[in-house]
Amino acid sequence: MENNKNYRQLRPSNPKETLLRLFRYFRFNRAFFFWGIFFIILGSVSMISVNAMLSPAIDTLVQGEDIALFIKYLIIMVIIIIFLVLGDYLGNLLMVQLAQKTVHKIREDMFANMEQFPVEYFDRHSHGELMSTFTNDIDMLNQALEQNVSQIVRTIITFTGSLAMMIFLSPTLTLVIAFMLVIMFFTIKFIGRKSSRNFRIQQHTLADINGYVEEMMSGQTVVKVFNYETRAIEEFNKNNEKLREASTLAATYGVMLMPVMGSLSYTLYALVSMIGALFVIKGHLSIGNIASFLQYTRTVSRPIIQVSNQLNTLFAALAGAERIFKILDENPEIDRGDVRLMVDPESNESYWRVPKGNGQYEKVPLRGFITFDNVTFGYSPKQEVLKNINLYAKPGQKIAFVGSTGAGKTTVTNLINRFYEIDKGSILYDGIDIRNIKKHDLRSTMGIVLQDVNLFEGTIAENIRYGRLDATDEEIVEAAKLANAHYFITNLAKGYDTMLTANGQNLSQGERQLLSIARAAIADPTILILDEATSSVDTRTERLIEEGMNKLMEGRTTFIIAHRLSTVRNSNAIMVLEHGEILERGDHDDLMEQKGRYYDLNIGAVDLE
Repeated sequence: MENNKNYRQLRPSNPKETLLRLFRYFRFNRAFFFWGIFFIILGSVSMISVNAMLSPAIDTLVQGEDIALFIKYLIIMVIIIIFLVLGDYLGNLLMVQLAQKTVHKIREDMFANMEQFPVEYFDRHSHGELMSTFTNDIDMLNQALEQNVSQIVRTIITFTGSLAMMIFLSPTLTLVIAFMLVIMFFTIKFIGRKSSRNFRIQQHTLADINGYVEEMMSGQTVVKVFNYETRAIEEFNKNNEKLREASTLAATYGVMLMPVMGSLSYTLYALVSMIGALFVIKGHLSIGNIASFLQYTRTVSRPIIQVSNQLNTLFAALAGAERIFKILDENPEIDRGDVRLMVDPESNESYWRVPKGNGQYEKVPLRGFITFDNVTFGYSPKQEVLKNINLYAKPGQKIAFVGSTGAGKTTVTNLINRFYEIDKGSILYDGIDIRNIKKHDLRSTMGIVLQDVNLFEGTIAENIRYGRLDATDEEIVEAAKLANAHYFITNLAKGYDTMLTANGQNLSQGERQLLSIARAAIADPTILILDEATSSVDTRTERLIEEGMNKLMEGRTTFIIAHRLSTVRNSNAIMVLEHGEILERGDHDDLMEQKGRYYDLNIGAVDLE
C-alpha cells in the first residue's frame, strides 16, 4: 500500500454530474419517486397554507368581531395540518423505500460490473479498497438518499412558496430576508467547499486503511514469523493518523455550519421582528400579517439550516458516489472472439465453430494443441516479462516450466487463459488464435489448480461442484476419489455436507488443496494447469495425490509449474525459463545430459527456488 499519496490534490470530478447520474437511478422506481415527491409537495404546500391562515385567524381574534369565523379558520387549519402530517409521513416513508431500492440496484450493478473486470484490475486495487466502496461508500450514499433527497425537495418548495407569500405581505421586509439569505448562501458555499474536499479525502483514506488492515489480517502468519508487528503497527498508525486528520477537518467544517447558520437565522428573525413591529405601529401591517411573516421567516430559514446540517452527510455521500461510479465506469474485460465451442449432438464430441467470413462455419475438433509463436508480453510497456517465447504442447502431453521466481512461468499460463493479452506474436489453440476464441468458451475447456486455494462459504460438495455446476452427487464423489480427497471427507462429522468457513480454515492446507484438485477434476478440462499445485502439501500427502493427479492428467494437455523436481521428472518436455526466455528445453534425461541450468538445479538443491 502506498503511504505517500497526496490526498490534498484530490478534486471532485463533477458534483453536479454525480448528482444527476445518481438521480437517473430513480427511473427504476418511478412510482416510489413520483408518489414520494407528490406527498412531500402536499406536506410543503400544507405548511405554507397553515402559515397563510395565521394572518386572518389572528386578525379576526384581535378584532373580536366574528368568533364563528375564527373557529372556521381554526377548523381549516386543523384540516390543513392533517394533510401536512400525512404528506410528511408518507413522503418520508416512500423516499426511504426509494433510497433502499436505489442502493439495491447500484449494489447489483457494481457487483455485476466488477465480475466483468479483467484480472489486472484486481492486481491494481486491494481487496480492502474495493470492500470499502461496497460497504462504507454505499452506506453513506444510502443515508444521504434517505435523509437529503426529501429534505432538499421540501426546502425548494417551502422556500419558493414562502418567499412568494412574503413578497405578497411585505416587499420591504422581503428585501431584508433576501439580504440575509445571500449572506447564508455564501457562508454555506465557503464552508461547504472546505467540508466537501475533506470528506472526499476521508473516504479515500478510509478505503486505504481498510486495504492495509485486510493485507495485515490475511498475512498474519508472515507478520509474526518475520517479527513485523512493530512495523505493522507503525504503518497502521500513520494511516490512522491521516484518517483522523481528514475526518476531524471534515466533521469540523460539517458541524460548523449548524451553529453559524443558526446564529444567522436568529439574527434574521430578530431583524424581521423589530422592523415588522415598526410597520405594525405605523399601520402598514396588521398583527396577523407580521405573525404570518415571522412564520414564513422560520419556514424559509429552518430547511436551509437543516440542509446545511446534513451537508456533511451529503458531501461524504458524493465522495462515495464518485468512487462507486468510478467502478461502474471501469471498462469490462474486452472479448471480441467469435469462435465458439460447440457439441455435436450425434457424436457428443466438442468442436470449435470457426466463422469463415461468408456465413459459413468450419468445424475444428477440440484436441488441446497449444502453440506459442514468438510471444512477447509485459505487464507494463517498459518491462517485458516474456521475450519471443516459442513452444508447443501436443494433446495429452505434459509440459513443465521451471526456473527462478519471476522468470515468467505463471505468466505463460495466464496468457493461455487470456487473463492478459499478449503484446506480440500469437498463441494458437488447435490452430486457432486464442484472441479469436470467446473467453467464456476458451476457459470452459481449462482447469486450473493454484498454490493459493480459494474455497467459498458452503459445503464441501458445493465447493467441488463449483468446477461444474450441473455435476451430480455421484460425480462429486468420483472426483473426490480421483483426487484422493474422499477418505478425509468421509471421516468428517458431516462428510460432504461439512460447511466450510473463512476460505476453508477449518481444514488443513493439504485438505484444501485436495478439494481444489477435485474441483478441477469434476470440470473434466481439455487443458489442465497446475501452478504449484502440490507445494502446499507434505511429501506423504503429495504421494497420496500422485496417482490421482496422473489419472487426472491422462489424455489432457497439462502445463505444470513446480518447484519440486519430483513433480516434473515425468513430463514430456521441460522448459527452463530465466528472465523471460527459454534457456533449455527437453525431457529430464536430455536436460541432465546437457549439464546446464536444469542440471545445476538438480544437483544443487531439491527446491527450484
